[in-house]
Amino acid sequence: MLGPAAAPRTTAESPPIPPPLRIGALELSSRVLLAPMAGITDRPFRHLCREFGAGLAFSEMLSANPELRHTRTSAERLDHKNEPRPFAVQIAGADPDALADFARYAVDQGADLIDINLGCPAKKVCRQAAGSALLRDEALVARIMHRVVRAVSVPVSVKTRTGWSPKERNLEQIGRIAQDAGVAMLTVHGRTRACGYRGQAEHDSLAALREHIRIPLVANGDIDTPEIAHKVLEQTGADAVMIGRGALGKPWIFDRIARFLATGEHVGPPEIAQRRDILIAHLEALHAFYGEARGPRVARKHIIWHCQDLPRFDKARGALLKAQSAAEQRRLLLSYFATLMTPETDA
Repeated sequence: MLGPAAAPRTTAESPPIPPPLRIGALELSSRVLLAPMAGITDRPFRHLCREFGAGLAFSEMLSANPELRHTRTSAERLDHKNEPRPFAVQIAGADPDALADFARYAVDQGADLIDINLGCPAKKVCRQAAGSALLRDEALVARIMHRVVRAVSVPVSVKTRTGWSPKERNLEQIGRIAQDAGVAMLTVHGRTRACGYRGQAEHDSLAALREHIRIPLVANGDIDTPEIAHKVLEQTGADAVMIGRGALGKPWIFDRIARFLATGEHVGPPEIAQRRDILIAHLEALHAFYGEARGPRVARKHIIWHCQDLPRFDKARGALLKAQSAAEQRRLLLSYFATLMTPETDA
């Protein structure tokens, strides 16, 4: 068990303790959720974030294209062996029948919740008229939601953006369509598709949407501290926050935010030895999941995210990222952390 780790605390004024969040028949232990992120939220990362208190963790996006259903990528993204429940699977596509069929398949594989992707801004996804490209066709969005909701017995959620572009915002319409279709939860990233990940996410659109829908509403985008999470929840009336890039290299953020929301406590980051243990355990999980050849390559980005704010990483980075075997990567990482726990002396 890695987290949450003990650390120095200070106390602010305690906000009211929110009740558990319900999504259909599911009851979540925390209102701080892990976002689906392609190439990142694999089973090892989801498991790590759940250990640090994420109330729900979404799979990487899965294509509803039946020709891709039995590929290695799809099998890995649906793998949730020994993972805490509930397990949420995000699906993407533009064909209502294909999406409904894939949703049924994902539930057969163990999914406890199906999430429809209306937010991915990637060109290769939008060229297939999927992801955020769907925001330009509200009639198709309605058909997709109705078909998927009626295809499965588990709750269906939707993750979207505020619109196609700053001049083509239609969040309120998408929210109404989702609620009318029986969608159980709506997550909103506070940018349009045209904005990509540039600039600052805005959450005023969620506050306006809150006036028009009753289903659970989740805020996403640039939420990376307990204070920001608290502010966004207060300003928008959202029921939960979803953390994406804010969790990279900092899986403990879920516990920190949840504690602050529940008690007003500020909990500092883990000590160096704890961070070493967290990263080593994550790497070992990645090595086991992807194997000796792919595991060290997949682990490289996580090493960077985890260590980029630590001293002397610039000196150790080159060798760490060139390691070709799991054993070498682990040995070099332990050696680097040993230097952090030894006072540096002048030559």
